[in-house]
Parts: sequence; structure tokens; C-alpha cells
Amino acid sequence: MRKNRIRTTALAATALLAALSLTACNGTEDGAMSGSSTAASDSAATDTGKDTEGSGADTDSGTDSKSPAGNTASGSKNSTGSTSGRKSDTAGRNSTTGSSSKSPVTCTGSNTKVTVTKVSRPINHLLLTATNTGSGPCYAYNAPALRFDDAQAAFPVLRDSIPQAVVTLEPGQSAYASIGLSGEPDGQELHEGTNLSVYFSNKANQGSTGAPAELTLPAGTSWGDNGFVTYWQSEMDAALTY
Repeated sequence: MRKNRIRTTALAATALLAALSLTACNGTEDGAMSGSSTAASDSAATDTGKDTEGSGADTDSGTDSKSPAGNTASGSKNSTGSTSGRKSDTAGRNSTTGSSSKSPVTCTGSNTKVTVTKVSRPINHLLLTATNTGSGPCYAYNAPALRFDDAQAAFPVLRDSIPQAVVTLEPGQSAYASIGLSGEPDGQELHEGTNLSVYFSNKANQGSTGAPAELTLPAGTSWGDNGFVTYWQSEMDAALTY
């Protein structure tokens, strides 16, 4: 009996040791497998991160290589265009300066074309226009001296119309003066006019200079002794405000 119990105990201990050994073995294998799986996951994550960084690096590289090059090219073209434009502007200014390189002279009937026209506003007014036909600038000094037909005296000048500066005419430019055919008071004697002589003033405003411009007045023109003529103006509207 005692031998049987010893054998039974030994068998039980052997079975227990076998079970413990089997459990330990399974635990080791499970741990090894779990560790291997974790390492694999970490490795995959690392690889994925590397791939992501590589992709981002490629994207940044593409942006940097294209954008600055494109901007540089565009800027270069714009700079070239601007420089070209400046050269053209400079050439234009030089051309203009060249046309005015001659010293200014006094405007006269010889280097200007003078016309006289009737205007609707103001009423009883004529407009004188003197256009520079010379090759250089000229000064339209003071006011024109007018003589209607065979009048004994020059037409009165309106002193209130003196401009701020002497009117300078480049070739092709015009100066203007308005003629008030009759002034106050009403009831003055009017004279029917046919011809008009326009004399240009000298700088000192002490008489005329050069040849006069001889004009034919618009039909039906009548003038009075109390009329006036303005100083030369650079703008038509300025002349017609008087």
C-alpha cells in the first residue's frame, strides 16, 4: 500500500511538473511572439514615418525648385520690360527737349497763324487764336494791339486779365484772347467792322514788334469805343471768362 501511495505521489508530481513545464513553454512562446509582433509593428511604423518624411521632402523639394526659378524668371522679364519702358520714356523726353532746344523768340505775325471767330458765349465777343507755326518756342507777351479798319486809336486792353506768367508757345501750340465788342454804358455808338489788324507786343510792352496779322472780321461784326481785348491766355476757357 505504501509503495502504491509513493508511486501515485510520484506520478502526480511528475504530471504537475510536466504541466508547469508546458505552461512555461507556452508563456515563453507567447511572449516571444508578442515581442516579435511589437517589434514588427515598431519597425513598420518607423518605415512608414520614413516614407512619410521622404514624401514630404520630395514635395518640399518640388516646390522649392519650381517656385523660386519661376519667380526669378518672371522678375527678370519684368525688370527688363521696365528698363525698356524707361528707355523709351527717356527717348521721348529727349525728343521733346530736342524740339525745344532753340531759344524762344517773340511771337509775331510772321511765326504764328492768327484767326478770329465769333462765339455764342459770352455774347458780343470774338475769339483770337494765335498758333505757333515756327520751329521753336515763342513768347506771346502782354495783350494783342488791335486796330479795326481805319480807327485812329488802338482798341482798349482789359488790365484785369493779366495772366500769372508769360504765355509760352511750343511749335503747334496756341494762345487765346477774347474781344468784347462793346462795353458799358449801353447806347454807345457802334461801328461796323470789316477788317482787323493784330499787332504783337514786345517784352517791355512799349509798342509792337514784327509784322501784324491782317484778318477779315466775321460778317455783321460791330464794335464800340468802350470794348476791350484781354491779355493772351494759355487756355481758351480762361480767355472767354472776361
